[in-house]
Amino acid sequence: MKVCDIFCGAGGLSYGFTKDEYFELVVACDIDKNAIASYQANHPYTQTICKDISKLNNAKLKEFSNIDILLGGPPCQSYSTLGKRQMDTRANLFREYLRVLESLTPKAFIFENVVGLLSMQKGRLFSYICENFEKLGYKIYYKILNAADFGVPQIRQRVIVVGIRREFDKDFTFPQATHKNFVSLEQAIDDLPPIKSGENGNHLGYRYEACNDFLHFVRKSKILSEHESPKNNANLIQIMRLLQDGQRKDDLPLSVRPKSGYTNTYAKMWWKKPAPTITRNFATPSSSRCIHPRDSRALSIREGARLQSFPDDYIFCGNSSDKKLQIGNAVPPLVSMALAKAIKDYFKGGK
Repeated sequence: MKVCDIFCGAGGLSYGFTKDEYFELVVACDIDKNAIASYQANHPYTQTICKDISKLNNAKLKEFSNIDILLGGPPCQSYSTLGKRQMDTRANLFREYLRVLESLTPKAFIFENVVGLLSMQKGRLFSYICENFEKLGYKIYYKILNAADFGVPQIRQRVIVVGIRREFDKDFTFPQATHKNFVSLEQAIDDLPPIKSGENGNHLGYRYEACNDFLHFVRKSKILSEHESPKNNANLIQIMRLLQDGQRKDDLPLSVRPKSGYTNTYAKMWWKKPAPTITRNFATPSSSRCIHPRDSRALSIREGARLQSFPDDYIFCGNSSDKKLQIGNAVPPLVSMALAKAIKDYFKGGK
């Protein structure tokens, strides 16, 4: 089945579809040149288009005939319960998704977004989106999936909308959870060498061989890369060292407690639990709960990628901020693999 991925980012949602010969990734589009460079580096046989989706006209879309599956998650900052709950121009990009869907008329589509989309405008926006999908001839299924249920070491809930053309009369079934016992931070990143704030640990290599299912999945490279912690000032380093497992700034002595920041900022993650939802700020303690519980420092790019379940050989292009944006916005590959299998099972009649 031929697949098209719009708003593709670095390729997290594409990942599962590239790992099964049943699918062929034909084309991927994104406006971010660094994300497209990452996509090309990891999916070299897929045609990529670096362009604003609104500038991708229907004539160009018609060049990609016989697309069976459309993937995409329009930028979600406007819907996110972690950010400001207001509409902006990015929130209208779902209309572009609709336009591409109408032009390509695939057999099925996957539309991924943050859970905040369900409550935006008291649910009216989501109803509007689904109604427009239905007008184009699709039967709509949606479900909130938690990445941790599929082996991702992170509590990350996203709403997944699947549309199937009405001529296919059987119901779509979402993938069932594969992990009752969530993968913890310790299980996901303990094999990476301890480093200090501002230190690069690539030369240290892995501490030990892969010893659990998650590590066997991500350890696709023999050489460690992207394992460098951001350099922080002395005050922040002191704060990170004082915090115990799972503590936040309110647990600190008043003499060193930061006066600014939300409740879950300047907070240490739990070593024996999955990470909380990570964003582009996964290495910024003043913006999220992201302090390493073992090493008392900000996370490295490799650790952020691990928490999204990207294999260690996955390439991210651009500067440090570009890479963090691509990782924080991505669909975890393990979730993508579960969705790809569910789509394959539907059309092949598998179980």
